[in-house]
Amino acid sequence: MVKTGRFNQLEILKKRDHTLWLDGGEHGELVLADKAAEDYAPGDDIRVFIYTDGKGQLIPTLLTPKAQIGEVAFLKVVSTSKAGAFLDWGLPKDLLVPFSEQKQKMQLGRSYLVRLFLDEDNRITASAILDDFIQDEAIYLQAGDAVDLIIADKTDLGFKAVVNHTFWGLLYDNEIFQPLKKGQSCRGYIKNIRDDKRIDLILNRDNYACKVDHVVDQIRQQLQQTGELALNDKSAPEDIYKQFAVSKKIFKQALGRLYKQRQIELTETGIRRAD
Repeated sequence: MVKTGRFNQLEILKKRDHTLWLDGGEHGELVLADKAAEDYAPGDDIRVFIYTDGKGQLIPTLLTPKAQIGEVAFLKVVSTSKAGAFLDWGLPKDLLVPFSEQKQKMQLGRSYLVRLFLDEDNRITASAILDDFIQDEAIYLQAGDAVDLIIADKTDLGFKAVVNHTFWGLLYDNEIFQPLKKGQSCRGYIKNIRDDKRIDLILNRDNYACKVDHVVDQIRQQLQQTGELALNDKSAPEDIYKQFAVSKKIFKQALGRLYKQRQIELTETGIRRAD
């Protein structure tokens, strides 16, 4: 059965030059015209993406779209019309977001997080109203699981992220040690499933080690700029937290690493760069 808006393995029925006729099952023969088709022969299976043209006809392609049905992607508006906004998703026919599926009117040239779905007429469509598709409560994930993330909006606590194209999760500011931006795709981990079934996330499984690495980098940067830092292993925890937002234990681990690498010298009032 051919699945619209997804990749399919279809059998090649016949071939002429760079054109292939594929077995579309109940949809009949589907025509694929592509120079890369010369590497295939009748009887072979070929992996193609199936989308629809303006008349609803199924079109196979060897091109790879930026997302398929059921997935979330950060896509740019390339045109608008009375029907809605059209997004660049990597295929010849742009992807429609009807006005009814826009949170606010989409603007030309801007990018938006959208989810792809099939409308009632079996046409590939996108929606920016993610809460209609993305669930708040996790139903099969557990702490420690590796997951795919797409960064969404900034909140007072951190960043919302779409987990495996299906659930909402949260990355907390005090556990983020790299720049993040909306639409960014990255790997992450389930830190915790709360009592209300909502997901807390981290970007690194070994979050403690990540914090130490981050502080090491921060100290190096400051020493490159000023040559010294008015903090050391005897400094008050509140002074350390005020500057680096970490515990004294993590700060001392960072100092220990830099000292062993002979990159710093300890003084009575702080540290300085070792020349």
